[in-house]
Amino acid sequence: MTPEQRREIKTRIEKRMQELRITIAQLEETSRPVSLDQPIGRLSRMDSMANQAISGQRLSDSKRTLMRLERALDRIDDDSFGICAECGEDIAPGRLLIMPEATLCVDCAE
Repeated sequence: MTPEQRREIKTRIEKRMQELRITIAQLEETSRPVSLDQPIGRLSRMDSMANQAISGQRLSDSKRTLMRLERALDRIDDDSFGICAECGEDIAPGRLLIMPEATLCVDCAE
């Protein structure tokens, strides 16, 4: 992997991390428990509870992705970055541009 590719991947990681932090803040707001004291109908309350559960799942997924990106950013300057953890071959730079947190090549990920 060339130094230019590493810089581009690093830039994308940092940008994605900023986006995720904003998303996480928004999801933390929408995944708060639904108050049973709200003067809304039973179906509306059930909709609110379902939406809260969906937001909670998205919040978990976003936090997990953020942690993976933080780890990728920590190891981007290591020689092991971009090397498949399973087979030891290079991970395609295109894959790393799309999924910088990837630790497996396409073949091993399948």
